[in-house]
Amino acid sequence: MTDTQDFLTATRTFYDAIADDYAAHFQGEYTQRPLERALLGVYAELVGPNAAVADLGCGPGRVTARLASLGLDVFGLDLSASMLAVARRENPGLRFEQGSMLELDLADGTLAGVVSWYSSIHTPTDRLPALFAEFRRVLAPGGRLLLAFQCGEEPRRLERPFGHPVTLDFLRRSPDTMAELLTAAGFTLLSRTVREPDERLDEKVPQAFLFAQKTA
Repeated sequence: MTDTQDFLTATRTFYDAIADDYAAHFQGEYTQRPLERALLGVYAELVGPNAAVADLGCGPGRVTARLASLGLDVFGLDLSASMLAVARRENPGLRFEQGSMLELDLADGTLAGVVSWYSSIHTPTDRLPALFAEFRRVLAPGGRLLLAFQCGEEPRRLERPFGHPVTLDFLRRSPDTMAELLTAAGFTLLSRTVREPDERLDEKVPQAFLFAQKTA
């Protein structure tokens, strides 16, 4: 088994185990996240009405649904069949597919936008260039990327979440490092937003949001 298959299998197994508990725990989370709601609104305006957008690593589909409500032609993709089952149950009118962000079943240049909302946090650092190259490949010239992640240098290991016998590392990143990797992959950074941790949401580290555009 390759290293790529190892981390993909670990991620899929983890989220398959916790999908229903995760979805219930984070039900209604965007009512407490005004900045995130605003950033998604800005993103929808940047890509434009009815733009074709992929929410990659969509989990239970909450961001997918938010983007759809903002007028985008969006679909969600995730590794976890159990997460996708939740997403389809909660959003019967939206399209959700199973797959890996590293190997998208999409032709070159077919999307106006890609959203990676805390979905790169399980990708090993040495695989990020390949991930961002795949994002760039499927974007049309001028296509927009929204990338959200936790700031920091040390990973967080989550063991036995909700009592399930699974473990996974959550990799925190430096916004500067992520911006440099995006630039190297052929993106132009448009904006960088970092907010401090919110105690109400049990956050321990700052949260980062990068907007980037595919360089022509």
